[in-house]
Amino acid sequence: MPYTKGTRLPGERASKLGHLQVVNSPLVNKLVDEFTSTEIRENRQAVKWEELNPTADTLPIVFGVDGSQQVINENKPPYKSIMFVKTAILKMDFYKLSKLDKDAPNPFALRDMLKDSAVFHSTVFPLRNVRIADMSTYHTIRHVVYDSLKDDLDGSVLETLKWIAYEKWQNEKKSLQIFECPHCRKTVASLEYNELEGICTSCKEHIYITDMLGFHQEMVEDAASQNVPSTYRSIHETLLLFTGIRYFWEHEKHNLPKCLFVKDGPLSLRAQYSKLVNPIRRFIKFAKDKGIEVHILGQEKTGNFVDHLHMISNSAPNTKIRIFIPSSDYIKKEIQNRPLDGADYGKDTNYAAKVFVLVGNYHKLVLNIPTYVFQASPSYSDLIGADRIFSSLPGILGNKYEDSLLPVELANGIASLSTYPSSTILKLFAESKGII
Repeated sequence: MPYTKGTRLPGERASKLGHLQVVNSPLVNKLVDEFTSTEIRENRQAVKWEELNPTADTLPIVFGVDGSQQVINENKPPYKSIMFVKTAILKMDFYKLSKLDKDAPNPFALRDMLKDSAVFHSTVFPLRNVRIADMSTYHTIRHVVYDSLKDDLDGSVLETLKWIAYEKWQNEKKSLQIFECPHCRKTVASLEYNELEGICTSCKEHIYITDMLGFHQEMVEDAASQNVPSTYRSIHETLLLFTGIRYFWEHEKHNLPKCLFVKDGPLSLRAQYSKLVNPIRRFIKFAKDKGIEVHILGQEKTGNFVDHLHMISNSAPNTKIRIFIPSSDYIKKEIQNRPLDGADYGKDTNYAAKVFVLVGNYHKLVLNIPTYVFQASPSYSDLIGADRIFSSLPGILGNKYEDSLLPVELANGIASLSTYPSSTILKLFAESKGII
C-alpha cells in the first residue's frame, strides 16, 4: 500500500510499471492459461420457478420504511468523527399509488398523496474523539441510543421496543430476557416487566432497556466503529415498521390485515441484535393464530442474493409473475458457497424467507416475506399473506429506478442523506457547533 498524502508532503504514487512483473511471470501465465470461465456452474442445483396468477384482493394501505446515514470526519488530528442517521416511515394509499405515472410521477400528485403522511427520525452518533462531558464515548453512545428512542416521535418507537421485548401482545407479564451488563460485562442484567431503566443485580450500575440490544459489545471506551450507528439505523427501521403494526394491533386491529408494510433491506437482525428476532416471530405466529395476517415485505437492492437472481433469471418461464424460494441448503451451497453442515441459514437472524421474484420482463426482485414459523425449506404456502402481497405487487412497482418498489423509493426520498450537498451541509453544521 502506498503512503497517503499528509499535511506537508504529497502521497506516494503507485508504480506505473508494477504490472510488468505480474504479466511476465511464468507462474501467473501458467495458472491463467489453466483457468476456465463459465457463466453457470455445471453442477448448479436446478431452480424450480413457480408461475403465479394471483387474484386475491389488493392491500389498500401501504407503508414504506427506509433510512440513511452520513459520516462526517475531521481530516486532521485529533481526527474527530461523528455520524448522522435518519429514518422515515411513509403511509400511502394503494389505489393512488398504483395510478401514479411510474416513469415520471406528477410532482403535484406526489405532494397530495404524501401530505401529512410521513414521519421521520434523526439523530447523531459520536464515533471518535467526541463525547458528552464527563462521559466516555462508550457511555455517550449508550445515552444517545436510549435518548434517541425515548425523546423522538413522542417515545412511540421506544414503546415499540418495549412491546416487542416484553411481548406485550400476550397477557403474561414477564421480565426482560437476561442480557450482558454494559458495566460489569456479566450476562445477568434484566428489567422487571414494562420497565425502561433499572439496576444491574451484579454491579448495581444503571442500565437501560436499550442495553439489551448489545450496542456496547461493539465498542471500546473511547471509540466506536461505523457499524454501531449503521446497526442503529437498521434496528430503528425495524422498530418504525413495527410501530405501525403495533398501532393497528392496539387501536384498529380489524384494519391490520389490510396493510402492507414494506421495508428497505432484509427482514433480519445480525449477531447480538438478533435477540429481537424470536419475539418478532412469536408475534407474527400469535397474530396468525388469531386469524390476523400481518403483511410484511423486505426488499434487498444489492448484495449476493441480488447478484444471484440476475444470474439465474434467464431460466425462468416468460409469464407475468414467477417466484423461486431457495432452501437453506440452496443458499449455503449456491449463494454463500459454504459447506452444508452447521445451522440452517437464517435460523437465528431472519424472521422471513428469501423469495426471488420476476415481474414482467424488467423487474427482478429479492424479497423477504415472513413465514408462520422458521422453515429451512419454505414453500409458497408458508409465506404469510402471499396471495394478497403478490396481487398488490404490480401496483407498487416503480420504473424510475432499476427494480424499484414505490414505497421504498418514496420513503428513501424523505430519509436519504446525500454525499452532496447533505454531507457538506452537515459538516458545516457540525463545525458551527464546534464538534468538528
